[in-house]
Amino acid sequence: MLLKIGKFWEILPEKSTHLLKKWQRHISLIMLVILFLVGMILPSTAQRVGLKLLASDLNNTEKLAQQGRDLYEAKRFGDAIEILQQVARNYAAEGDKLRQAMTLRNLSLAEQELGLWTEAQTAIAQSLELLEALEKSPERSLLLAQTLDVKGRWQLKRGQTEAALQTWQQAADLYTQIGEHTQLIRNRINSAQALQVLGFYSQAQKMLINVQKKLESQVESPLKATGLRSLGDVLQAIGDLDQSTQILQQSLKVALSFQANQQVAEALISLANTARLKGDIQGTFNFYQQALNISIPTSTRVQLLLNQFSLLVERKQWQTAAELSPQIQSEINQLPPSRMAIYAQVNFAQNLAKLKQKSTLDIHSWLDIAQILAKAMEQGQSLEDKRAESYAMGTLGWLYMQTDQLANAEDLTKKALLISNSIQASDISYQWQWQLGRLLKTRGDIKEALTLYNSAYKTLQSLRSDLVAFNSDVQFSFRENVEPVYRELVDLLLQTDKDITTSGSKELANNQERLQQARDVIESLQLAELDNFFRSACLQPKQTIDLVVEQQDPQAAFIYPIILPDRLEVILKLPSQEKLLQHKTIVAQDKFENTITELRKYLLDVTATIKVQQKSHQVYDWLIRPIETELTNSGIKTLVFVMDGVLRNIPIAVLYDQQQEKYLVEKYAIAYAPSLQIIEPKPLQNIKLSILTGGVGEQRRIENREFPTLQNVGRELAEIRSQVSLSQQLFNHTFTKTNLQKQLKSKFFSVVHIATHGEFSSNPEETFILTWDKLLKAKDFENLVKLSEFNQISPIELLVLSACQTARGDKRAALGLAGIAVRAGARSTLATLWSVDDKSVTEGMSRFYQQLKTGVNKSAALQNMQLFLMNQDKRPYFWSSYVLLGNWL
Repeated sequence: MLLKIGKFWEILPEKSTHLLKKWQRHISLIMLVILFLVGMILPSTAQRVGLKLLASDLNNTEKLAQQGRDLYEAKRFGDAIEILQQVARNYAAEGDKLRQAMTLRNLSLAEQELGLWTEAQTAIAQSLELLEALEKSPERSLLLAQTLDVKGRWQLKRGQTEAALQTWQQAADLYTQIGEHTQLIRNRINSAQALQVLGFYSQAQKMLINVQKKLESQVESPLKATGLRSLGDVLQAIGDLDQSTQILQQSLKVALSFQANQQVAEALISLANTARLKGDIQGTFNFYQQALNISIPTSTRVQLLLNQFSLLVERKQWQTAAELSPQIQSEINQLPPSRMAIYAQVNFAQNLAKLKQKSTLDIHSWLDIAQILAKAMEQGQSLEDKRAESYAMGTLGWLYMQTDQLANAEDLTKKALLISNSIQASDISYQWQWQLGRLLKTRGDIKEALTLYNSAYKTLQSLRSDLVAFNSDVQFSFRENVEPVYRELVDLLLQTDKDITTSGSKELANNQERLQQARDVIESLQLAELDNFFRSACLQPKQTIDLVVEQQDPQAAFIYPIILPDRLEVILKLPSQEKLLQHKTIVAQDKFENTITELRKYLLDVTATIKVQQKSHQVYDWLIRPIETELTNSGIKTLVFVMDGVLRNIPIAVLYDQQQEKYLVEKYAIAYAPSLQIIEPKPLQNIKLSILTGGVGEQRRIENREFPTLQNVGRELAEIRSQVSLSQQLFNHTFTKTNLQKQLKSKFFSVVHIATHGEFSSNPEETFILTWDKLLKAKDFENLVKLSEFNQISPIELLVLSACQTARGDKRAALGLAGIAVRAGARSTLATLWSVDDKSVTEGMSRFYQQLKTGVNKSAALQNMQLFLMNQDKRPYFWSSYVLLGNWL
């Protein structure tokens, strides 16, 4: 879509970046950033301020340039390249260096779209060389800045993020000098996204806040509506959904005031996408319907209908989805051949396949769906758009897999992989590597399957920063499209020696190599899950796993439970032993997970102790019994678990050994590690603790949610203060975000203890703690705790979250707890998996701090506390809800 911005034309995203994600099935942050970049193909009044100084009428070359712009806009990049090359030659023959430089810049954009990286780099270098030779003028400065923007785009797409930032800063300086504020805003949005890739989140946030201020100071215009929407989409991509909604509502308001239909529709679509991510399904449908009621181009209408269709399929509204499909097919047929049309067909085919697989409706045959993909593939070939061709071809291969036409599926997948590799499109290649691995595994070629799975895994690792932009929508889901790569690779690696040696692979026949690789892959999955939770690659490994294991605690064992479809695998690392140990228990995943779910349910019932023991005994036999001999013989006192899946939702301390009639906590101190790579196990540096306590005990109503009175919070905080002389307290009306911020800025606290309502969820927007006047979301809390300059020198030793709970019905709720634990920056986090408002909590916490003051490590202090509570009341509801994450020492 073209949008006139001041005196210049720019190419902007057809709609929101998230809609294009839906067409592509999988889209990386690299592509996300591209969509926010200023496309700046040859202007109609395109750069015409500069052009009018040179000529008043369009000549034949200018007409060709206009044709090239139209082809680019239509996403016919191959045709656009051919025209633009001729235009550049014409301008060179005429000696018109300014227009030649402009054309070469546009040529680079088109070549980047097709993955012609060398050619695109050459074109941009030639453009810059021409511009450097021209005399300084406002026109030359503007074109130079825009060309630097395109160079930064190339650098970012090639993984040169820091170089892209430097290039964009040069462009920003030029925009500032010539007063081009609109171009500067887009430049700053691009830079903020690059900062996100590098992990500089606070700098990126500051930059976006500054962008917001600049936009709000602009006069009302369709341009302002578009700028606000772009900012809202960026905030959506990084997971700041509340702020995204607020900015997008501003965009909609401005667009409505000008009756700018396209901008209104785009704002509504972005609002729908944000609402969908927040779980507001009705709101999502409402926004889509409002947008469909506006007169908009066919391309935008197709995007809307596809979004609506995918949501209907996701919500299992089969009949409504089926009724919508003929309209979508009709609208798609009206689209001219382009990348957008190809992605739309792929998206439609994918969702038709899901509808066919999951419902009893039979509105489209497999042949009908295959023909849609074949047409998309042919269009990609005719347009010479290798990226789009690879998507369509690989997806057609996937469709053949669904219908057991495996030879055809393998042939198409190999070809799609060859194409994506030829343009170095890693975000596509990993999918076809994985798909080919599955095909080879199906036909029993384990050796080659492992090779392909390893390739897919390594490609994903290289894309780690890019994966944070993947949204959990129907067309791309972390759980559907990333996590299985890790798990299926681990499954293959942990097969028996016989399974591996028959494949003929000498390297993987080595049991220890396989176990170490499986452990590394699971560790990587833990990090990827947390990246996906916060939509930012925020966690950097601090040290190698073996360094953590070997040097820190000679009486600690490290346990990796791995839940696979047909079995539970356990990898065990014992101190002073080089070898990893592997134990396998045959139990179906459904049975295992159902048992955990039932155990969790009974743990919340104070009267269900017998049921708890029955279920937890079963889990003990699956998880602990196979390794208890090794634990006993090695003199182990502490168990550190790197937990998997639903196991995170229960306290492992409650597992029951029916033979000895003991809970696990009666034998061992217990801790969880989200990943051993990201923790630094160190004993408390100074047992003279300084504590900041805070909490809310009174009944509150915040954001339309009721929070009942917590009668024992005041007593709990008072008891802790009596144990520790160096303490500050924020209670009830003084426990606000502002006051918490002031306290953390004013001095260093080794412990921050918070007793208030809180909830951990797999959705970061639903993960919060209650302050007096607001819900402090996961990201807010992270910013607060990391805010203090003291914490940058020495992190908080312990963060305690008392009276919190995991969200009911959310199998991955404990991911929210792990997310807060690692993002808050505290070495350790002690939290409750369910809230227990009882005086025993006060007594237990008092006991815990008494132990810490004597020099006992945190995991042993927690064990002692839980044994103390068990002696007071045997029922697990009262003593077992506590879990320790991170540094156990």
